[in-house]
Amino acid sequence: MIDKSTLRYPSWRAPLDWLFFLCVIVLTADVLVPEIFGNGKTKDYPLWYWAGQQVLHGLNLYPSDPNAQFEFIYPPLPAVLLAIPAWFGKIPLYICLSLINAVAWWTAAGFSNGMTGAGRAPGPWLFALPSFVTITFIFDMYDLGQPNLVLLALMLYGFWLLARARPWFAGSMFALATAIKVFPVAVLPYLIWRRQWKAVASTLVFLVLLLFVLPAPFRGFEHNVKELKTWYHGMVGTSSEKGFGQRDEQNWSWVNQSIIAVTHRLTRPVNYNQDDPRKPARTMNVVDVSFRTANLIVVVLSLAIGLGYIAVMPPASRRTERSDAEELGILFCLMTVASPLARQYYFMWLFFPMTVLIHRAAYDPRPKVRAGTWALLALAGILLLLALPPFPTDLQAWGNNLAATAVLAAGLVWHILNPPPALSPPAGALQPDADSASS
Repeated sequence: MIDKSTLRYPSWRAPLDWLFFLCVIVLTADVLVPEIFGNGKTKDYPLWYWAGQQVLHGLNLYPSDPNAQFEFIYPPLPAVLLAIPAWFGKIPLYICLSLINAVAWWTAAGFSNGMTGAGRAPGPWLFALPSFVTITFIFDMYDLGQPNLVLLALMLYGFWLLARARPWFAGSMFALATAIKVFPVAVLPYLIWRRQWKAVASTLVFLVLLLFVLPAPFRGFEHNVKELKTWYHGMVGTSSEKGFGQRDEQNWSWVNQSIIAVTHRLTRPVNYNQDDPRKPARTMNVVDVSFRTANLIVVVLSLAIGLGYIAVMPPASRRTERSDAEELGILFCLMTVASPLARQYYFMWLFFPMTVLIHRAAYDPRPKVRAGTWALLALAGILLLLALPPFPTDLQAWGNNLAATAVLAAGLVWHILNPPPALSPPAGALQPDADSASS
């Protein structure tokens, strides 16, 4: 069962909870101070206000030509949601987004610590450790205004609901995350493989409702459908050697650490400094193949990784709460790097895999395994630190975050294949529907 003691409200009596409040205040100040006392908050915040105002005034979110540059690269639903606080002005919108990030941070920590299958509640310092080691990612969520921490909380909540045999509600969480930012749709192959048919059906049904039905009263049904088509053709339906998804300058550059981007940088002479025209062109390919061949290599690698994941997933008869946590940790790693564009802040999703491994390092009954897991976490941490400003982007172009993700996934694979001698009974978590065959 999921440890419910981690799913609690912050307490004024707990010193580390006070530290959480202090961090939230400081991070929120990073958002509000430039807007109130400076020249205005930058990054994505003005874009969110613009999108909300476009909805409020019935204006277009995208240009009529899908080949033109999009300012807003998300589906229409997020703009509709942003319109509600944007109606009150910029500062209320920014406060609302900061508060949502705070709630997402706390709930993601609670779900992560409660879903490790460790069989015991973590102490306050262990509970807080994943937040300490991912604080740079959390800072990015506030500073940039990106929703990846919120998406993480939604996905974790979905799996928490799935473990409590509430697949229809779980599917609505997966659908909401996907309707905000598309890459969480990668959860569907996992649900299909684990024969979670009700969750699959719920995800698809709620996706239709969120993308087509919910925005219709605000945008008009025909207008919304037209904008969805424009968004799809501009963001999903285009791909070439130049790039994809309306952000050509980011696709092959060092800022993108997805499997797709790193593979293309290693196999084609693409300029990984293209995000900044002031920098000289630099390449890092070890071979020189065509765009089509590079894409074929990506497909082969992805298939190999997917088949390897399936191979280590235990059958239903051998699943435990512990193996389910490790299995989901690998899934979160794969969903992060499978996104075509995986910038630094996308790796916020490593919060859950790290939490699972931290619990293994703290509570595994085998001393050598505990020491080895701490060492593995240290290696992943060193790789992630290479993204900090003191280190050259030439080094990051080789995919330090991708390598860290691979290290974490490898550790989780080892734990799945080498459980401790005393196993807990099979968990009810994430079991197939009663009316379906076991996987």
